[in-house]
Amino acid sequence: MSANRAYHHGDLRAALIAASFELLAECGLQKFSVAAVARRLQVSSAAPYRHFPDRDHLLAAVSGIAARELTAAVRAAADAAGTDPGDRMAAAAGAYVRHVARTGAGLPVIYAAELSRIEDDGRREDTRALMETLMDLAGETGAGTYREALLLVEATIAVAHGYIALFADGFFTKGHHTTEDIAARAIEAARTLVPSGRP
Repeated sequence: MSANRAYHHGDLRAALIAASFELLAECGLQKFSVAAVARRLQVSSAAPYRHFPDRDHLLAAVSGIAARELTAAVRAAADAAGTDPGDRMAAAAGAYVRHVARTGAGLPVIYAAELSRIEDDGRREDTRALMETLMDLAGETGAGTYREALLLVEATIAVAHGYIALFADGFFTKGHHTTEDIAARAIEAARTLVPSGRP
């Protein structure tokens, strides 16, 4: 549902969140502001503050939803990839590319440093579940220690984030690539991160 449609149905809070995702997908975190979201909805600059006291609280609401959606996408992609642990881990990279292309809310949004001061147990549980899901997938590959699993998660997300960032910056446009093309490239690259000899 678009932000404007949500607002026209009378739910400004939902519309603010939807508009936030749209703005992030188009402009990124650096240009994200309450004022920009209000302009997108064509409401007064004061209207959002009836639901969110400041930018960080609005971003926190977006962060929690993004974490839940990305967790679900990663789990679905891993399940669709079959039983091979390396394929399941690599599928997370594709899920990440598709999620960020659609929402603009990758890990820099989900784990934004400025949100650490926000007391929101629901959001913290959502972000914890995302990391646990990724760590579990890394563990399935045979990563023997917590550090090994964490490094594999970091590398997988770095590959995926790099691909979608380059795509957003126009690096791949000359070849008329789609999001699915970029997701496939990220999966292929991420698959090489699981050392040979592992399951």
